[in-house]
Amino acid sequence: MRLLRHGFLLVLLMTWLAAAYAADGNKFAEPSLGDFPAELKAAQKAGKLGVIMMFEVEGCPYCLKMKQQVLSRDEVQAYFQRHFAVFAVDFFGDLPITDFAGQATTEKAYARALKIRGMPSFVIFGADGRELARLAGVTKDSEEFMQFGRYVVDGHYRTLSLEQYYSNIQSGKK
Repeated sequence: MRLLRHGFLLVLLMTWLAAAYAADGNKFAEPSLGDFPAELKAAQKAGKLGVIMMFEVEGCPYCLKMKQQVLSRDEVQAYFQRHFAVFAVDFFGDLPITDFAGQATTEKAYARALKIRGMPSFVIFGADGRELARLAGVTKDSEEFMQFGRYVVDGHYRTLSLEQYYSNIQSGKK
């Protein structure tokens, strides 16, 4: 009986998450089931490099601007979804999650543990669950956000900071 009740609650939660996902028009990030190691394993199985998480807050004008002007673009969605599993995490969320280390926590405790500050924030995790890159705030356009993805996909994170990478692009180096 207990298992049935938990199953019902999970279905109810997933229905609510899917409705919220569709309501804000964000096709960039999917709702997470909260089991980050399992989601990372599924991403690897699908041939992806890792996971990108969008940390956001409901009602955040910067998050909305990013969704409307950058994340809504087909080429952005296609690129990031080709290379990464893409999930949204509510900075103030109380939903239970299991982090990459296998520890039970909540969305907001996880965001604080990662020292997420600005909204939205994007963190890319590699196949081993290790953070590879982080971007806080709104980008000026979709090309700048795509460069963030290329920074990881092309392996620049191994030798350059994100700031150095952006500087090289602006000065014509790559």
